[in-house]
Amino acid sequence: MGRAEERRERQRGGRRAAPQRSSGTPATGTGPEGGGRAAARRAARPAKGKGGIRRLFTWKKILGAFLGVCLLGIGSFIVLYLVVDVPEGNPDAQLQSNVYKYSDGSVLARTGEVNREMVDLSKVPTAVQHCFVAAENKTFYTDNGVDLRGTARGLLNTLSGKGAQGGSTITQQYVKNFYLNQDQTVTRKLKELVISLKVDQRMSKEDILAGYINTSYYGRGAYGIQAAAQAYYRVDAKNLSVQQGAYLAALMQAPSQYDWAVASDTGKRLAQQRWNYVLDNMVKQDWLNAGKRQAMKFPVPKEPRPAPGRDGQKGYLIALANQQLEQQLMKDQDLTQAQAERLVEGQGWNITLNIDKKKQAALEAAVKDQLTSKLDPKKRPVDKHVQAGAVSVDPKTGHVVALYGGEDYLKHYFSNATRRDYQPASTFKPVILAAALDEDSRTQDGRPITANTVYDGTSGRQVVDHGTKVGFGPPNEDDQNYGNITVQRAMNQSVNSVFAQMGVDVGMDNVMDVARKLGMDTKGMQSVPAQTLGSMGASPLEMAGIYATLDNHGRKVTPLIVKSAEQKDRTVKMADPIGEQVISREAADTVTSVLTGVVDDGTAKTSVRDNPQRNGQQVAGKTGTSDKNKSAWFTGYTPGLVTSVGLFGEDVSKNGQHVPLYEALGEPRVNGGGPPARIWAAYTFDVMGDVTKFDLETKQGAAVEPSTSPSVTESPSETPSETPTTTAPTVSESPSDTPSETPSQTPSQTPSQSPSDTPASREPTDGLSDNPLLPNTNDQ
Repeated sequence: MGRAEERRERQRGGRRAAPQRSSGTPATGTGPEGGGRAAARRAARPAKGKGGIRRLFTWKKILGAFLGVCLLGIGSFIVLYLVVDVPEGNPDAQLQSNVYKYSDGSVLARTGEVNREMVDLSKVPTAVQHCFVAAENKTFYTDNGVDLRGTARGLLNTLSGKGAQGGSTITQQYVKNFYLNQDQTVTRKLKELVISLKVDQRMSKEDILAGYINTSYYGRGAYGIQAAAQAYYRVDAKNLSVQQGAYLAALMQAPSQYDWAVASDTGKRLAQQRWNYVLDNMVKQDWLNAGKRQAMKFPVPKEPRPAPGRDGQKGYLIALANQQLEQQLMKDQDLTQAQAERLVEGQGWNITLNIDKKKQAALEAAVKDQLTSKLDPKKRPVDKHVQAGAVSVDPKTGHVVALYGGEDYLKHYFSNATRRDYQPASTFKPVILAAALDEDSRTQDGRPITANTVYDGTSGRQVVDHGTKVGFGPPNEDDQNYGNITVQRAMNQSVNSVFAQMGVDVGMDNVMDVARKLGMDTKGMQSVPAQTLGSMGASPLEMAGIYATLDNHGRKVTPLIVKSAEQKDRTVKMADPIGEQVISREAADTVTSVLTGVVDDGTAKTSVRDNPQRNGQQVAGKTGTSDKNKSAWFTGYTPGLVTSVGLFGEDVSKNGQHVPLYEALGEPRVNGGGPPARIWAAYTFDVMGDVTKFDLETKQGAAVEPSTSPSVTESPSETPSETPTTTAPTVSESPSDTPSETPSQTPSQTPSQSPSDTPASREPTDGLSDNPLLPNTNDQ
C-alpha cells in the first residue's frame, strides 16, 4: 500500500496497519519533516471507541431500522386485517341473569330481564340523532370509522398502565358494544380497530348510528334509546325532543352519575354542563338554530320505575352490591364507570353478599315494629314524609350484615341507606373528640383535652380562636346553659357550645382530616367551625363505617356488602374491608369509653339503657338531631356489631325536598334518642348474642371505673360561672332529648358542602373526569 493510500485509509477511520518494515529499513517519514506528518496523521485519526459508535449509528442504518419497523408494523397490520373478520354480533344472547345470594348461599334474587327494544333509525328524530353525534363524534359522517390518534393513545395508556383514557369514534364504540367486550387489553383494542375499519366499509353510517344508539347502556337498566326514552321521560323514542335527546346523549359518559334521580350536586352540575356541550356542538355543526338553542331549558327526567323482581329490600341490597362490584372492576381493569356498569348489569354474575339472612329479617322487623307500623299519614300528614335508613356492620370483618334502604325499592327507588344529603348532626361529635385525642390537642390555655377537661357549656357562647371571636356561637338544645362542664358530660348531653370550641382548639383542618381517615368523604368540604354541628352530608353506610373504625380500635373499616363475585371462569377479588391503623388505639378506645356515657347517662338512656331487651351488654353510641329536625340519628355499637339508623324528612311529591319531622309519630320533635335509638335497640339486642364487654386500652371515659382521687383539676378555658367539683361529675337533671343543634344566629362561616334539599347518593367516581365536555372515553 502506498503512502497516499495509507493516508486515505487512516482518514476513513480504517484499522489497517502500516506495512511491516524489514529490519534495518528506515521508517518512512522519519526525520523532522516525516515525524511531523506522522504525528499530525495520528492526531487526526478518530478515537477507536468513537469510530465504533459512528459506524454503528450511521444515519443510513437508523433510517433503515426505522423503515424496517414501519414495514414490520404495516405487514403485521395487513396480516391482522386479513386474519380478523367481523364476528357475529348478538349482545342479547350474551346477556344473562345475575344471581344474588345471602351469605349462607340461599338465593336472594335473580335479575337479568333485558330492558331493550330495537327501533329503526327512521323512528328517531333526525335532531335527536344529531345529539349523539355532537356528543361523541362530530366527524362521524365523514371519518373512516376510527380515530387513529385516540386509539394509539389508548394503546399506550394500556401498555403503561395509565388507565382508561383516550378517545374512540361512534363506530368503535358500536363495535365494542355489539361485537366485542369492555376488556382493557391491547388485543381487544387492535381487534376493535380492524373490525371498525371493516364495519365502516360494509355498513352505512345510518346503520352504524342505529346500532350504536340501540346497543348502548343508558342507566336505570335501559339498553337502547327506546328503553331509555321510556325510563327517563315516559315517551317513545320517536317523540323525544331535542332537549331530551341531548340529555340521553349526555348520559353516555356516566349513566349512574348523571341520572338526575340519584345524582349528587356535583353530578347534576356535570350533567347540565354536558347537556349544554351537546347543544352547543349542534349549533356549531349547523344542526340547530342558535335562537332556538338559547330558548331551551334543561329537561328534568321523571322519577325512575324500578325493575320488577327487586321488591322490598332486595333492590337496595342489589344496588349497593352492583355499585361496589363496579368500583372494584374500575380499579382492577382501569374502566370508566359506564364500562363497569355494562360489565355488571345482566352479565351472568353469581354474587354472594355478606348479608346475614337472620339479621336482615331482624332489622326489617325492628323498623316495622318501632316505626312504620306507628305511622298514620291520615291522622298526621307529616308521617308520610318519614323515611328510614339503616346499615349494620361487623367491625371485625367490615361485612355489611344487614341493610334497610326504605319502605320498598319499587315504591322508593332512592336508598336511604346510602344517601348522603342529610346532616349527621351530633353523631359527628365523636369525630371531633377522636381528633383531639389522636392529635394530643390542648385547649387554647394549654390544658390537654381529655374526657375530664372542663369547658364552658353556656348556650350560644361565642367560639374564640386565640382571643378572637370567630362569629360562631351555636345554642344548645332548648337554649340550656350547662355552665362549666366536663367533656364526658358534654358528650352525654350533646352540648353544642363545648364541641364548637373544641373543634377550633383542635384545629378544623385536623378535625376534617381525621374524619377523612375514619371514612367520611370530605371532598369539597371546608374546614370551618360550623362543621362541628355535623352540618355536612353523610349516609348511614358512611357513619356505620366511621363508628366501626372506632369499635375496631382505630383500624380502618370500609363496609363491604359483596362477599364474592364470579362470572363464568373468572372471580373478582374484592378489596379487604379492614385497612390500616388510621388513629391510635388509645384514641379510638377512649372515644368508645366516652360514648358508653351517652347510653348510660345521656340522651340515649331511655331507649337503650332502660330497654327491657338489654341484658347487661356494654353499648356505646351517639344521638343526633339536625337543624330544623329534618333528620334524626342513632349510631351505636357493641364489641361485635355497629349499626347506624337515620330518619329523614322527605317530601317525595316535591322531588325529594327536605322537610321537618316535627309532630311525626305524635312526638313534638323526633330526636335521635327516640325512634332511631328504639329501632337500634330492638334490632341489636335481638341479634347480638352473648353478653360482651369492650376491650379498651384507656384510662378515661364513662366505661372506666372512677378514681378515688380528684378527677377534675383543670380550670375551664373561659372564666367559670361556677367552680367545678373535684370528684367525678354526676349527671344533673337535664333533658334526655338530643340537642337539635339549631343555631340561634347564622354563622359567619358555613360549610361549602351544605346539604341541598335534593337527594344525592353518589359522589363522582374517581374514574370519571370532572370535565363533562370531553367526549365519552368509554374505551381507551
